[in-house]
Amino acid sequence: MSSYQDLDIYKISLDLFYEVHKTSLLLPKYELYELGSQIRRSADSVNSNIVEGYGRNRYKGEFIRFLVFSHSSCLETKAHLIKINHLYKELIPDVERYITDYDNLGAKIFNFIKYVESNWKT
Repeated sequence: MSSYQDLDIYKISLDLFYEVHKTSLLLPKYELYELGSQIRRSADSVNSNIVEGYGRNRYKGEFIRFLVFSHSSCLETKAHLIKINHLYKELIPDVERYITDYDNLGAKIFNFIKYVESNWKT
């Protein structure tokens, strides 16, 4: 792997960010700066922390730390999606798929953290 762009977790998180960002704009106007803003920031954080961690991959501990941040942001994004599913299911029909997608992404990030802990050379 020669770049963070080669990581599946990067590709998946970026695709999901674009989808969730666009979808968050369907929320009612009063939610755009509340729940909408929170979900856009947490979805962006999943991806951004993968990139920043990879930029520090020379230092295994730093890389793992940012991957843990990414995993935490993934969980946060899922929590926001659950709220949206409860409050605005009729506005956002794909929300359950996004919840599943973030579950799957979280598992992939977790497995990558375990891989880095065991196999990454510093």
